[in-house]
Amino acid sequence: MPVVAHIRKKNVISYNNEPCLVLDHAIRTPPNMRSFCQMTLRNLRTGKVTPLRVNVGESYDILSTDVRKLELSYENGGIYTFMDPETFEEITFNKEIIEDALNYLVPNQTYDILFVDGKPMTVNLGASVAMKVTDAPEGIRGDTSGNVQKSCTVETGMTVRVPLFIKTGDIIKVSTEDGTYQSRA
Repeated sequence: MPVVAHIRKKNVISYNNEPCLVLDHAIRTPPNMRSFCQMTLRNLRTGKVTPLRVNVGESYDILSTDVRKLELSYENGGIYTFMDPETFEEITFNKEIIEDALNYLVPNQTYDILFVDGKPMTVNLGASVAMKVTDAPEGIRGDTSGNVQKSCTVETGMTVRVPLFIKTGDIIKVSTEDGTYQSRA
């Protein structure tokens, strides 16, 4: 088992017999004290984020991971079905497992799915997602001084602040980090 000093960000480790993604990892050496490792872990089964402070000599199992590109087929009653475009294998996720990605999941688009020890765990979103605007009110004439924005609704039901020139039916890029408008697609 590798010691804490060999663990890096984005590794998946076994912590309390649960697969946890390492979100943050830093080795600290305060003056006149022993070194310690400060990590932030996200449990891939529950989604709970846990701060962890351990000695540098402790060790954890690094689990084998695999990322596969799957296409979102449909959603039915809180169960999201993804399909592998090469093997046509279907994989389902409960709504609770992928809750942080729900506003960015558009049918018929391809997403990276993280597999840990052969089991699907979570959806890895890219930096931005292209979505169609379903409702965008008209901008008010004369309201153009500075960076004026309006609220619009995209196909997933999320509300995004966009510039006045965006119309219903346009396809826009939305940041998956904070849900802000980036550009037209």
